[in-house]
Amino acid sequence: MKNNKKRKDRNAFSGQLGFVLAAAGSAVGLGNIWRFPYLAARDGGGVFLLLYVVLAVTFGFTLLITEVAMGRRSQQGPLTAYKFFNKRWAFLGWISFVVPYIIYPYYCVIGGWVLKYFFVSSSFSIPDATQDGYFGEFISSTWEPIVLMTIFAAFCVYVVWRGVEKGIEKYSRVIMPALVVMVVFICGYSLCISHTDADGVTRTGMQGAGVYFWPDFEGMTLKRFLTIALDAIGQLFYSLSIAMGIMIAYGSYMKKSVNLGQAIDRIEIFDTLIALLAGLMIIPAVYVFMGTEGMKAGPGLMFIALPKVFAHMGTAGSVISLVFFLMVTFAAITSAVSILEAIVSSVMDKYKWSRKKAVAVMGGTGYVWSVVVCLGYNVFYFDYVLPNGVTGQILDIFDYVANNLLMPVLAICTCILIGWVVKPKLLIGEMRMNGYRFRRKGMYIVMLKYVVPVLLSVLLLSAFVKFG
Repeated sequence: MKNNKKRKDRNAFSGQLGFVLAAAGSAVGLGNIWRFPYLAARDGGGVFLLLYVVLAVTFGFTLLITEVAMGRRSQQGPLTAYKFFNKRWAFLGWISFVVPYIIYPYYCVIGGWVLKYFFVSSSFSIPDATQDGYFGEFISSTWEPIVLMTIFAAFCVYVVWRGVEKGIEKYSRVIMPALVVMVVFICGYSLCISHTDADGVTRTGMQGAGVYFWPDFEGMTLKRFLTIALDAIGQLFYSLSIAMGIMIAYGSYMKKSVNLGQAIDRIEIFDTLIALLAGLMIIPAVYVFMGTEGMKAGPGLMFIALPKVFAHMGTAGSVISLVFFLMVTFAAITSAVSILEAIVSSVMDKYKWSRKKAVAVMGGTGYVWSVVVCLGYNVFYFDYVLPNGVTGQILDIFDYVANNLLMPVLAICTCILIGWVVKPKLLIGEMRMNGYRFRRKGMYIVMLKYVVPVLLSVLLLSAFVKFG
């Protein structure tokens, strides 16, 4: 294998802190703040948490450290990194390019939805958002979702346009600490509230935390356990930004002097902690005002159930909702920026484009697709039954293709390439640079070669068969 020297003009993070904050910013997005809490609420709280944590330190760690090591070893974006390791597997680079290219447009649309609720909260009009059909009327309107999506996408393009150190790292250094402070603040408030309903039943935030953390195995069947496990595995793709090309791109910007393994450990801890705190700030509050029924809101938890919770809190609810949706906006931006960067870095390495040209072309075409996704709820509206039994529109089809099909396929093939073709020893050497004591080496090899591909194959099967 030829030694691929780092190009002098290639962007790089300033050091380990810059990489960790940027990578954590990518990981801590809507997957943590929105998707994790509703899955935890739906899947029995503590049971889901227990499976998630175990899988995070095994399954998630294996894929995360592999992708980052691939990026730093090759010094290439995802589109060309796979070819660096084996020319016959270059096709995986195209899959790793297509995945973020599909995700970015609809992520910007959801980012626009978050902005909508932030602006509503800013005007202290959150009670308006509790009206039946409010969210549905908003996303099905023609122009408002497009305008808000445009604002969100424009900011993401600006950050990526600025580059790695002056754009992504600079804004991550500001946004991530602010996000952590807001999460902790809302968690504290959520645990301290109580409410007595019309039937005279009083519920407290601490009781809601108990429901969230306590594993409930009553009536648990093998089928139910498998469904929860698959949800936890699927969530790890969102939470850790794996199989999207993002971590390969970010790894390629990591300096050789950085302790790669130590950085990955910190990202893993930070991401898991934020995910757990996200559930802790949302689920107790929903439980206090809406009981266990409110916890079954599913994907509508953030946009439908939570505004009702904030409205129940009175004046304090207006302040909390403002802080909450500002925090979610920050999380959405850091993730969307990383998705766009994965696309941009790919075409820069493949076609030797300048950063500005790559951002203009990829951001521009992504914007067109975002408009199409917005119009999927009105002008282009239709219902389509996906192979897993879920009925959806354009956004749901994009999400299904990227997350249910391409990402598992990419991750399985990556495990085969590194575990069986290239052999793990090559990347383990990269991981051990700068004195990292790779205590999980044995587990890593077993997970990479055997366990992870099997789990991913089951996850891929679930795209065609409804387990739940």
